[in-house]
Amino acid sequence: MERTFFNVIKTVVFSMVLLGTAGCKSDRDEDGSNFNGLEEYYTIDRFKVLNIDPKTGGNFTWSINDSIISQDPQLDFISPVVKTYPLTLKIEGNGTTKTYNSKIIVKQEAGTYSRYISDVFDFRPAVGQFINEIPEYENGNTFSQMLQKAKESLVGGNSTMLTLGGYGGYVVFGFDHTVPNMNGRDFKIFGNAFFGNAASDPRSGSCEPGIIMVAYDRNKNGKPDDNEWYEIAGSEYFKNTTVKDYSITYFRPNENKAPVPGSEFWQTDVEYIKWQDNLGNLGFKTKNTFHAQSYYPLWLGDASYSFTGTKLMNNYYDQSGTGEYWAGKSYDFGYADNAPNNDDASNIDISWAVDKGGKYVKLPGIDFVKVYTGINQEAGWLGEVSTEVAGAYDLYLN
Repeated sequence: MERTFFNVIKTVVFSMVLLGTAGCKSDRDEDGSNFNGLEEYYTIDRFKVLNIDPKTGGNFTWSINDSIISQDPQLDFISPVVKTYPLTLKIEGNGTTKTYNSKIIVKQEAGTYSRYISDVFDFRPAVGQFINEIPEYENGNTFSQMLQKAKESLVGGNSTMLTLGGYGGYVVFGFDHTVPNMNGRDFKIFGNAFFGNAASDPRSGSCEPGIIMVAYDRNKNGKPDDNEWYEIAGSEYFKNTTVKDYSITYFRPNENKAPVPGSEFWQTDVEYIKWQDNLGNLGFKTKNTFHAQSYYPLWLGDASYSFTGTKLMNNYYDQSGTGEYWAGKSYDFGYADNAPNNDDASNIDISWAVDKGGKYVKLPGIDFVKVYTGINQEAGWLGEVSTEVAGAYDLYLN
């Protein structure tokens, strides 16, 4: 992927501890404020965030050469390449403009980073026909044991696959470094989506979009905290067909009850798993003839469990009109398992992140990712729409 010079820098505002080592002081402020000028230079490893906080007022302009990189009071800087950048800060206030010069030295890190997922923090699938199969549940397995199986599936370059089940089912994973937020798309998520040769829409087939959340480890505690999550606003985020704050509850089925067969050959039990949502809808998830095991995660001891998030409009349609051929439409961008792995639509731009109010946020990069199934739909004999995750990697590391 070809990138210009400024594909190696991105800036952002956050309250952080100052990183980087300093040399001698350069320019000095004479107005009595606490700011005494930039350091002569700052050093930082690749894929680490350098924060410079002047702790003074005014209007700020941060530049490298002749290009403005930020106008925020604090500078957060990250680069994936070894390089020295000339840094200029201009502060306007009280009718004057003061200029400070420094440089940022980005050096090679001591260790070796992996471009792939390094850890899985949480795995909680919704109900579905592949639950207890991918990964396989063995009698007596606990949450910790199933989480370990999720790690074995996703960590490293030889990842396999997890199914997240129906709406809301999720996995949370992380990297061993900060994936930088540059100009363009920054990381890729693998799924098992493909376009169907017989689909009338050229970008339709088996596409099961998952919502993506991202988090930057701003407090450096090595784990994703609740207040660090932001949603990737994909192509459907701002449309009125997308439901925010959607909630659904699934109820544990009685596996010994008499099944209620449907009118179709594949409908083993059309009253299998009860569900209800916060929009007043309720119904049952159907058990089909292709999968006989329990569709409820057997390592969960609760009689019911719930998910809340953003719900996308149903994307599957019966192209045949007879229930024989269902196709799932790929949305334009910003979702997991939404397009084939070799398609650009499986690449994600961190700059698409928004806060709970839908306002775009500036992140220097991300350390953690959460993916959850974004659609509550059953596509005939294909079963529920369920996002699959088969790995992820940083587009800046080889």
